[in-house]
Amino acid sequence: MDTQLTFASRRSALVCLHGCVASSQPLASNVGLDILKRGGNAADAAVAIAAALSVTEPCSTGPGGDAFCLFYSGHTGEVRGLNGSGCSPRAQTLDFLEGRGYTAETPPSPFDALNVTVPGAPACWCDTVRLFGSHKLSLQEVLSGAVELAEAGFPVAEVAAHHWANSVAALRDDGKELGGDLLIDGHAPKSGQVFKNPSLARTLRELGELGKPAFYQGRVAQAIVDIIDQHGGIMTVDDLSSHDSEVISPISTEYKGVRLWEPPPNSQGLAALLLLNILENFPLKAAGHNSSDYIHVLVEAVRMALTDAMCYLGDPDHVTILLETLLEKSYSHQRAQQISMDRVMKDTEPGLTTGSDTVYFCVIDSEGNACSFVNSVYMGFGSGLVPKDCGFSLQNRGAFFSLHRNHVNCVAGGKRPYHTIIPSLLTDAATMSQKPRLLAALGVMGALMQPQGHVQVLLNMLEFGMNPQQALDAPRVFVQYNQKSKEWSVNLEEGIDQEVAEELRRRGHKVNWPITGHKRSQFGRGQIITVGDWWNLSVSQAHLPSRVLWAGSDPRGDGCAQGY
Repeated sequence: MDTQLTFASRRSALVCLHGCVASSQPLASNVGLDILKRGGNAADAAVAIAAALSVTEPCSTGPGGDAFCLFYSGHTGEVRGLNGSGCSPRAQTLDFLEGRGYTAETPPSPFDALNVTVPGAPACWCDTVRLFGSHKLSLQEVLSGAVELAEAGFPVAEVAAHHWANSVAALRDDGKELGGDLLIDGHAPKSGQVFKNPSLARTLRELGELGKPAFYQGRVAQAIVDIIDQHGGIMTVDDLSSHDSEVISPISTEYKGVRLWEPPPNSQGLAALLLLNILENFPLKAAGHNSSDYIHVLVEAVRMALTDAMCYLGDPDHVTILLETLLEKSYSHQRAQQISMDRVMKDTEPGLTTGSDTVYFCVIDSEGNACSFVNSVYMGFGSGLVPKDCGFSLQNRGAFFSLHRNHVNCVAGGKRPYHTIIPSLLTDAATMSQKPRLLAALGVMGALMQPQGHVQVLLNMLEFGMNPQQALDAPRVFVQYNQKSKEWSVNLEEGIDQEVAEELRRRGHKVNWPITGHKRSQFGRGQIITVGDWWNLSVSQAHLPSRVLWAGSDPRGDGCAQGY
């Protein structure tokens, strides 16, 4: 396999008329497109893709993880969503962890069974079909494509094989052995090697037949509790059976005539909105795409948005600051003014662990519905714990909790952690009396890269006239906080000029350049589907209705967009 992952060619944006899907695996995209052709809508197809990706990319996603969904109704123009993230076990308090000798300075290993939170993805899949689906296809029919992939087998794609092997190695370095369901003769499958997962096929088939009880009660629930108990965790069957998805009202902000929609806390969607609000105060187009001036402003704005997010966001039942306060334009204007002042920032919360094993995908159907969906096990294979005969690994999302007692994201029993995964939608900035017009479903996976990625690809289209594929192809910037050194670093992808990197260093930034090969994964993998080519039109023309769907899929992954 070519370890350089060079980007030596170009790809046109996909254009189609009736329906479109975009995901990080072609086989999963094909499963979603098949659901559209069989009469399902965007929500049905998104769940089909979610399940298929749990087969083809199990190091990144699966039933053992969490999910978030945003849905735009082509009929009403309403934007709704689901929070499919799970809670910590009810007995898992800070006092309990301290009693085991853990502190903020010496937390459990990220792969520890104590970091397994209740998987929310299966409930989110079921509820997405129930609340937003066409009701022309049963859940069993929606999941059938994934079941077939798991039973018959599929050839593993190149980038997936790379991350599969790296994740297995990381677990073994931590003293963990991934279960046999997800290996071939004790090894990660190689690119092109056919992989089967009959245990996962059984789990998905039971979920399709029986719905949520098939996962949160009975065989699967007991297997989850057993494997966690064997490794020192304290999750119970009651923790699982009491879980349900939460219907959410997405939050949004306006930027130059468009509105970006994100999920509310406990997700970090607010970070993307804060970032966009701050950047609205600067002439970004005049600065030039990926110029030193543009990146300098972007980096400073990211530092502010992420610092605020880390300080104020967590489980909404524990958040004390009003979201409306943070989203006020006056607040963002004050933050923007600080960019030209002293670069004094309060530290982000120490001890937060980053991870980037997530899948993002989106669908727009012939009726104008859109589903923006993200699914994750957090770090590679999450905890690495695989319940017996279930075919999936359990997430380690609890590693993102703080062990600082007074922090908003401090661990507590039955609490949801600060969550990095965020899907998004874009509409025009309609007044309250008007129906918002759908412009795009978009997202970029990758832990704390996600709000940065959302904004960068959006600005690539809005400010610099790129089509969806070009917006994803363009080199990206990742601003990262190092807990040990208490420093921010700026990672610049290959393709950004060396002169820009040197100028940013002169301005006081700690710059890593160029980031090449598979290390590009830190910049995330995104998907975009737009309605019409509004990024290439004048404001008046952009409000003309269009039937043409344009789509792109990130070259940093294995995926593709498909349409008909």
